[in-house]
Amino acid sequence: MHTVPPKIPNLTPDEQNMKQENGARPFSEGFKTAASVNSRPRTNTESIEDEAWHFLRAAMVYYCGSPVGTIAANDPSEATMLNYDQVFIRDFIPSGIAFLLKGEYDIVRNFILHTLQLQSWEKTMDCYSPGQGLMPASFKVRTIPLDNDESATEDVLDPDFGEAAIGRVAPVDSGLWWIILLRAYGKCSGDLSLQERVDVQTGMKMILRLCLADGFDMFPTLLVTDGSCMIDRRMGIHGHPLEIQALYYSALLGAREMLAPEEASTDLVRALNNRLLALSFHIREYYWIDVKKLNEIYRYKTEEYSYDAINKFNIYPDQIPPWLVEWMPSEGGYLIGNLQPAHMDFRFFSLGNVWSIVSSLANIDQSHAILDLIEAKWEDLVADMPLKICYPALEGQEWRIITGGDPKNTPWSYHNGGSWPTLLWQLTVACIKMKRPEIAEKAIKIAERRLSRDRWPEYYDTRRGGFIGKQARLFQTWTIAGYLVAKLLIANPEAAKMVINVEDTELLSAFSSILSSNPRRKRSRKGVKQSFII
Repeated sequence: MHTVPPKIPNLTPDEQNMKQENGARPFSEGFKTAASVNSRPRTNTESIEDEAWHFLRAAMVYYCGSPVGTIAANDPSEATMLNYDQVFIRDFIPSGIAFLLKGEYDIVRNFILHTLQLQSWEKTMDCYSPGQGLMPASFKVRTIPLDNDESATEDVLDPDFGEAAIGRVAPVDSGLWWIILLRAYGKCSGDLSLQERVDVQTGMKMILRLCLADGFDMFPTLLVTDGSCMIDRRMGIHGHPLEIQALYYSALLGAREMLAPEEASTDLVRALNNRLLALSFHIREYYWIDVKKLNEIYRYKTEEYSYDAINKFNIYPDQIPPWLVEWMPSEGGYLIGNLQPAHMDFRFFSLGNVWSIVSSLANIDQSHAILDLIEAKWEDLVADMPLKICYPALEGQEWRIITGGDPKNTPWSYHNGGSWPTLLWQLTVACIKMKRPEIAEKAIKIAERRLSRDRWPEYYDTRRGGFIGKQARLFQTWTIAGYLVAKLLIANPEAAKMVINVEDTELLSAFSSILSSNPRRKRSRKGVKQSFII
């Protein structure tokens, strides 16, 4: 599409260049100059929310004159943007939810449709192309001059599917978040025509087929590499990380709601339902940890070769870390970070746990127990800034081996035990669902003391989250949007339903049947073949 960019009054040449380079709205549209963001004091009559909305709108990106997303960060103090001037799918989710709650639907609709167009692009790295259905990690809007016509320009979308990312990791969570946002758009706006479009239905099916494809794995969980989600650097989460499984479950439930009933989709829906049942059983049974379960693992026998083994994954009791024995409260519990043969990752991962509540991957008792644990371990998980991305941090030799000595993921920094304010919104949704909003309100009040004063950092460092992260970008968009969504949902809890998945009664009935008929899920020599270890 050929466009001449609209004239924006009172822009300096540098600001006009910034608009044409990345499609972002220059700060001068809301403020005088980009530099003024760094020194712009909040007025006495302006609330923190008003300031946050100013900065969120300043981060908006335009394609052919229409808003299509928000850039990751708009930090004027950083000379090198790296890829923070791109629109990341996972980063845009809280921005999209904020705009939906504000009744501004166009930017979300545009984002969904334009990222859908990028899904079909050819994706190649070193002569290899991944499966169809992969969504990009991010995209950038570039405005380029047309051939033979210097007076006209063309907007182009430049996606990154991981081939340019640090570590070259494909974003597994992008497609899952896309489905979650698509469902939220329909529920909030009431416009179901978007999800009913043929191209949207096709894109959703491509994501599902990619996720449901048969492989060598015996588990119903998604097998992924390290760094394929919010934790996008080497942190020892390769395998079956909880965050991916929670988003996967949420996306499968949401897609089942939105798929148009047609004969051609029968096999896909059957596979989807089978995976939902197996996934929920697997996570609830084998990822759950509390004092009782910890004592059971402590007494495990190993090397059991039988169909009815108690220690199915051959977990060695010596794997239980000393910190966990002291840390686990008598009331409460959580879902562990990862499970593989002879390996349990006992770290607490916040996003995976709170989204397991939101998606109903965790049952009602487990959901309350997770919130009980967050309250009991408040000084470790929240302290001076919500919310720890994981606990505890990798330290010493363990840090060197697992991260490769990553200087960005040093103990209690970034993804290695750093505190991420954007997680406020997911925590808020989980608390609202379980009718315990006071937990979120307490966390929001703590964040409000510093976020505006500290200029909306990406993350915080140290055990208590006391320092702005050593490499944290300021005016980080999903920090701003995460705060806004949390505040808007506390004010209007009913709106949280747009992202909440209610416990499926049919799945619950099937789950109960499995437990009552055979708690240890013995393999039957007759009857229907089981596809997964559940």
